[in-house]
Amino acid sequence: MLDYSNMSSLEKEFLEKIEKHKGVIFKISKMYMDNFEDQKDLFQEITFQVWKAYPTFEGKSQFSTWLYRVALNTAIIFLKSEKKRSFIQNDEVENFKIIADDYDDDQEKKLTVMYKAIQQLNEIDKALIFYYLQDYSGKEIAENMGITEVNARVKLNRAKEKLKQLI
Repeated sequence: MLDYSNMSSLEKEFLEKIEKHKGVIFKISKMYMDNFEDQKDLFQEITFQVWKAYPTFEGKSQFSTWLYRVALNTAIIFLKSEKKRSFIQNDEVENFKIIADDYDDDQEKKLTVMYKAIQQLNEIDKALIFYYLQDYSGKEIAENMGITEVNARVKLNRAKEKLKQLI
């Protein structure tokens, strides 16, 4: 447990929200980076960028929606700045657990296969799949990505088809 006694109310509020939504950051990190060390680096970068932007969060949308946008944009920029994609190292990916401990080995293997396939998609397709997995509607995806709803649905269907082929 963190000691909040010397923190400002803004810091406390931020840490509580990050703790509540850290699974989102883990998922994005795992979708965009293919080895454990890069995933940890991206997680830290997303958290840092969210902290830097947090004072501008106006509450016009839910925190989770705002977090998705910041996290996905950070992941895309981070990936582009890396300019190197390492090969997937199964033992490292396996160690980066973001799921509940009560998942069985079969579910764990299926998730690992899914994340490996998602990592092969381009940045936009990864974002679309992420929103889809978070049960966003076509309209919500379009709003978050700054495209039309029809375009979002077409791109999402293509991304899902690519993902099916990869799996």
